Amino acid sequence: MNAVSDIPLDLAATESLLAFWADAGVDACFEDAPVDRTYVAPLAVKAVARATANVAVTHDTSGSVEDARRRASACMTLDDLAAAIADFEGCPLREMGARQPVFARGNPTAPVMIIGEGPGAEEDAQGQPFVGKAGQLLDRMIAAAGLTDKVFITNTVFWCPPGNRTPTPAEQAICAPFVERAFAILKPDVVLLLGAAATKSVLQTEEGIMKLRGEWKEWRLAEGDISAPALPTLHPAFLLRQPQAKRVVWSDMLSLAARLETNDAVNP
Repeated sequence: MNAVSDIPLDLAATESLLAFWADAGVDACFEDAPVDRTYVAPLAVKAVARATANVAVTHDTSGSVEDARRRASACMTLDDLAAAIADFEGCPLREMGARQPVFARGNPTAPVMIIGEGPGAEEDAQGQPFVGKAGQLLDRMIAAAGLTDKVFITNTVFWCPPGNRTPTPAEQAICAPFVERAFAILKPDVVLLLGAAATKSVLQTEEGIMKLRGEWKEWRLAEGDISAPALPTLHPAFLLRQPQAKRVVWSDMLSLAARLETNDAVNP
């Protein structure tokens, strides 16, 4: 047995570290020894070509996106939107073991719209977003920032991804018309984006959350001239794994509360 294998692995610490880098936007790693990746066997090229073609056909979501957009545009209230989502069959997550759609909770006239990535097992069971441990932490932060009853909480997708995985960009794109319609109906003063997946989906960016968090951006819809300042921050689930990051998120929450207070002063 060599020296490396003699070292016990702390699986919890390893998972926490990997989650940290994933949330930071790291999506690749390097091996110990260099590998010549310029050489690809001819058979491998053909296999990749076939696989790429199959993926392109399988993941053509344009029809589902158009259907979602048509249904969402017909909704005049958030209750209408919840019903439209419940009837929508175009998101593949619906057929991957989810029990029910999970749309939103909170004040339907809230000045703050909070968007996470997707429901987990607890949310799937209860039919409301952010009701598990991460949601309980989020509620405590909301209360500490003086924002209780001032938030409307939803996600980028409305069905629980299998294994509680991160929703894919395609899945988020299918649900995006509903998220945008919720934004248009609510017309919030500010938007809080929780984590990398939500931030990338809403702001249409590939930048990592560690670079974006704490920086005010603008979320503007392509139609209707509807916009609001949006603040990316770390996801509460990340804080459960990395408690030391709570300090920077608390700073973001204070920034959001101050921005909201400024808006209230300007528009009493």
